[in-house]
Amino acid sequence: MAELEVRRVGNHEFTGHNDRGAEVTLGRAGAEGSFTPAELLQIAVAGCSAVTAEELIARRVGADSAFTVGVDADRRPGSHELDAIHVGFDIDVSGLDDTGRAQLETVVRNALDQLCTVSRTVKHGAPVSVDVLPVAADRAN
Repeated sequence: MAELEVRRVGNHEFTGHNDRGAEVTLGRAGAEGSFTPAELLQIAVAGCSAVTAEELIARRVGADSAFTVGVDADRRPGSHELDAIHVGFDIDVSGLDDTGRAQLETVVRNALDQLCTVSRTVKHGAPVSVDVLPVAADRAN
């Protein structure tokens, strides 16, 4: 499993890292060049959906098919939680007949319901635990 961490790099500026060398910039809403944590959650749901459905789409629409997965969320003003996350696939299905389109929709929905780790986790509401521990001086740098 990849080791993940988020480090503070400035005032309201953070960088998320994995052990494979990838980075993502996090910040507050409106901060240039960064994602908010809530945006990253939405991106994770859309990204997991895209990765899960990719082969199914490519098999039916074409190996070089491009598609986009959009995502947005409902949030009450002033709330510190998302009420719902909405994912939408934009796929060129012009080469499919009505039956093929319906089959594609069915297999993608089924795959996401069974295999998309992120959306399944969000739907089931995994518990989150937090430890706040002092950092030893030799680890602070």
